[in-house]
Amino acid sequence: MTSRERDRKATLRTRLRAARRGATMPPMSAEALLAVAAYDVPAGGTVCAYVASAVEPGSLAMVEALRSHGLRVLLPVVVGEALDWAAYDGRLRVGAFGLREPVGLLLGAAAVGEAALVLVPALAVDHGGVRLGQGGGYYDRALELSTGPVVAVVRDEEFVPSLPAEPHDVRVDAVLTPGRGLVRLPL
Repeated sequence: MTSRERDRKATLRTRLRAARRGATMPPMSAEALLAVAAYDVPAGGTVCAYVASAVEPGSLAMVEALRSHGLRVLLPVVVGEALDWAAYDGRLRVGAFGLREPVGLLLGAAAVGEAALVLVPALAVDHGGVRLGQGGGYYDRALELSTGPVVAVVRDEEFVPSLPAEPHDVRVDAVLTPGRGLVRLPL
């Protein structure tokens, strides 16, 4: 990636973060269950998800909806420069970066490979499946181990025609928005 493209990514992140400040974030509970149905995740199946921060689409209600649907929900735990995973049992603590994470036993980075569906946060997603994250690379490193479909959760206006991509960027299989529901990618 050229320095111009890196600058474009940084500019996009700044603009998208600013647009989210003060915006109401959609809880995405019903939409997450639509993704579960679309990908035929069976009762008792494993879904990786996340607990949204105040400036991310999604919510603790989304995680609870998945668990109430009879699914085993794994949530990320930041360990050094990687994501580990732990099963959500209803208890959370504050972890790295002020993010809420599960209290349970760490299952290892490879646990994401057990998931029949992986829901991930993003700042934006493009029509080709390029996901723009926060810039730390945590999810790109984790998603290399995923075997299930990866679905990025964004607001409608964050689903865009194109984004700059780097070789390490892991493309997503679908995007989930409040207005469009599940859209499989690439378009």
